[in-house]
Amino acid sequence: MTERQKPTILAQQIVAQSRLFRVEQLELEFSNGEKRTYERMAGSGRGAVMVIACPDPEHFYLVREYCAGTHDYQLGFPKGLIDPGEDAATAANRELKEEAGYGANQLVMLKAVALAPGYFNATMQLVLATGLYEERLEGDEPEPLELVRWRWQEVDALLARPDFSEARSVAALFLAKQYLDSQPHVFK
Repeated sequence: MTERQKPTILAQQIVAQSRLFRVEQLELEFSNGEKRTYERMAGSGRGAVMVIACPDPEHFYLVREYCAGTHDYQLGFPKGLIDPGEDAATAANRELKEEAGYGANQLVMLKAVALAPGYFNATMQLVLATGLYEERLEGDEPEPLELVRWRWQEVDALLARPDFSEARSVAALFLAKQYLDSQPHVFK
């Protein structure tokens, strides 16, 4: 694969902002001289984590929480922003404690994924958590999250559910399953 030269950023400015989001406009010049204006959602730069927590080889945990974007309740994995001063592992363990009531003795960084790299400059680290122990931290959710224990053997049923639709959670499910299938020593 040939390495491509990134476009030169000629100008960069915030064109819209809310409490949660910033829209950034980029004036770009490509290596062939073409100039274009792009817009993107500007992330916090801190990154985020999503945690696939496995209490044993047969099960994993999901949480059911309200999602404003779809105005319904969705099943997904515990997730959240990396706080200032945290690394991804520390943030993953904190989010797991806040949202599921468990900490983890083992954390494996599976993959960093982008939501929509053409329009959003944020990444999320997918983290597999094993060696769970009970510990709850207070989080920032407006209501308690429902913890749902799911069997790996019933993944097809989960994928068929309309309330399991977040693309990051679907990707995390497949990456965790692939890792666990290739690393049978994880629970020994």
